[in-house]
Amino acid sequence: MTTHLTHWGAFEAISDGERLTAVRPWRGDPEPMPLIENVASAQHHPARITQPHVRRGWLEHGPGAPGRGSDPYVPVSWERATDLLAGELRRVYERHGAEAVYGGSYGWASAGRFHHAQSQVHRFLNCLGGYVRHVNSYSMGTSTVLLPHILGDLYEMITHATSKDVLAEHAELVVAFGGLSPKNVAVTPGGVSRHHGRGWIASARARGCRFVSISPLRDDIGDEARAEWIAPRPGSDAALMLAVAQVLDAEGLADKSFLDRYTVGFDRFARYLRGSDDGVVKDPRWAASITGVPAERITALAREMAAARTFVTVSWSLQRARYGEQPVWLGVVLAAMLGRIGLPGGGFGHGYGSAGNVGEPARRLSVPRFPQGENPVRTYIPVARIADMLLNPGGEYEYDGRRLVYPDIRLIYWCGGNPFHHHQDLARLREAFARPETIVVHDPFWTATTRCADIVLPATMTIERDDFGAGDNDRLFFPMPALTRPAGQARDDYAILSEVAEKLGVGKEFTEGRTTMEWLRHLYGEWRTTQAASGDAGVTIPGFEEFWAADGFELPVSDPGQVVFADFRADPDRHPLATPSGRIEIFSETIESFGYPDCPGHPIWLEPEEWLGSAAAQRFPLQLIANQPRTKLHSQLDVGAHSQSAKVHGREPVRIHPSEAAARGLREGDVVRIVNDRGSCLAGLMLSEALAPGIAQLSTGAWYDPDPADPSFCRHGNPNVLTADRPSSSLSQGCTGQLCLVQIEPYTGEVPELSVSGPPPTV
Repeated sequence: MTTHLTHWGAFEAISDGERLTAVRPWRGDPEPMPLIENVASAQHHPARITQPHVRRGWLEHGPGAPGRGSDPYVPVSWERATDLLAGELRRVYERHGAEAVYGGSYGWASAGRFHHAQSQVHRFLNCLGGYVRHVNSYSMGTSTVLLPHILGDLYEMITHATSKDVLAEHAELVVAFGGLSPKNVAVTPGGVSRHHGRGWIASARARGCRFVSISPLRDDIGDEARAEWIAPRPGSDAALMLAVAQVLDAEGLADKSFLDRYTVGFDRFARYLRGSDDGVVKDPRWAASITGVPAERITALAREMAAARTFVTVSWSLQRARYGEQPVWLGVVLAAMLGRIGLPGGGFGHGYGSAGNVGEPARRLSVPRFPQGENPVRTYIPVARIADMLLNPGGEYEYDGRRLVYPDIRLIYWCGGNPFHHHQDLARLREAFARPETIVVHDPFWTATTRCADIVLPATMTIERDDFGAGDNDRLFFPMPALTRPAGQARDDYAILSEVAEKLGVGKEFTEGRTTMEWLRHLYGEWRTTQAASGDAGVTIPGFEEFWAADGFELPVSDPGQVVFADFRADPDRHPLATPSGRIEIFSETIESFGYPDCPGHPIWLEPEEWLGSAAAQRFPLQLIANQPRTKLHSQLDVGAHSQSAKVHGREPVRIHPSEAAARGLREGDVVRIVNDRGSCLAGLMLSEALAPGIAQLSTGAWYDPDPADPSFCRHGNPNVLTADRPSSSLSQGCTGQLCLVQIEPYTGEVPELSVSGPPPTV
């Protein structure tokens, strides 16, 4: 029995050396996740890549040959694959330079810290001269840009967020915009040893804390919260929050002394609330017409928030939408007006229902990581703008006060992650992926990304390689010895890149002469030596052999009762925020100076192009919510048994209210077509009263399975053929994949076979 770590939890595994024969939750996890069931069932699935492949058109006609995404593949030996790859890298770097190479990697491929695909490929490309990189993430790309302007240090905001135990003990009212989804807190980058996303909520509720979940989905919060459900129209949260702020202001419920001492710009914001300039008072009657929430309930909510130790939390989902900056900014404003920031159980939180690490006490020491080296190339893009970059080389765009230029990318090198899961408007992304001369992908499976590559190299799963790992803010540092032999001819990224680096003359620079196990010993030894030299007498780190043979090492935390911004509240002069004013910026002169109409100097209501109050809803009357799935992490292991168990006729399930089904003559279990002007997909219908009428919920994660004749039609149920590839705003250029408008109709044709359950055609 061996313990192993994934992004969604630790598990104990039994192996016969060739494959996993059984997995079960790690005995120390109080809330284990069934997602671990995907691991064993996916390991030898027909969709595994068992040897290197090269696209036939690229192999016969060279870089830039048409046919990407439709050509068959030619299986080749590792020797030939690495020769071809080394030659192509040499050609591109010599002819076009490092700014012609995009180092794509999203970082979710491995829970282990050495075989972290992003670190591996970035170190390799740095040895060759560098690469164009991305910044931010699809998950919270909007907040990553906004929050430093108004709250300062984003690391402080997330890593030192008020602990869940403190909330359980002190909060009197939790108002959760976007809910506190149990499925999302099951996941943490790098892994979760002990899940307790539900436990703190149950403890708080037993003590008398009330929960209000503001979401179009009633089950965006666990049953243990016994929460009141308020369901505004999706995309209208900013209007609701403005009306709450207006009541606080008009009724004298705002904490004026807190606003005066700890914030700047409230007067400018208050003019907007009061309608001093535009003649529109942002009161509950105004908001009711936008949100659909009764004005009386908005007024009462504001008064309840003012009367209690209130914690305002905003899910990452709200900023994954058009003008997503506004509800996040307004969450901060509401917490400031209530005056509870820096107090136990009060203030502002971001992501408590979005990832398991938020609200976990900060560790006193980090864990060892594989060094990436220095990238001499300064060109970058916001990650959600990859299609724009490929389609518009030389094009200019705005980002966080800068005017940037898209580079001319000739080669994409992708390790870890699946952009055809994360990105929007997949037909457009497919067009964009036809532009580079060469695309290289390492992956264990034939995902949509590998099917659009020229050189495909089979990578191991985490269970097939030696590593160590610990999740962000997680207390347990796990050894992760390989559980089985690799499937087929799969190799780990380090072995692949080491061979190619050797052929390019940078082998010693990349490997430093070390094997994987030598690197693990070296990194662990450096980490242990550094910690010993720090003089922290309360931490004793075992030697490597003892660590490797054990079941995990407990890492100490700095303060189990941490409260974010407590020092700032105690003395804002000695502990200022990292903002221009040192205070919370309700009005930001910096953002105002950028001159962006889609993100001015204080939060406002901006009407999105696609919402139930727009003219577009006449043609597409359902608001699609493309949230994160319950049965997998993103699209990982979609072929696994647990993920497959939730499919309907092999398709991803879509949920709607029974009244919407009745109006369309649909029944539960039907295969339906979801459509808008960008594309369409098939899905299996499920009915639920946990959704408000007018809503359709189709989680992301189904592997994109385009019709050969129409890449805008996905046969499997990927909602990103429907979502728009437009940015949140000019400020952040963040992802807006959470919401779009659609229609759902019966599918009357013969249900097509899926191609994603096996490999593509080979010759």
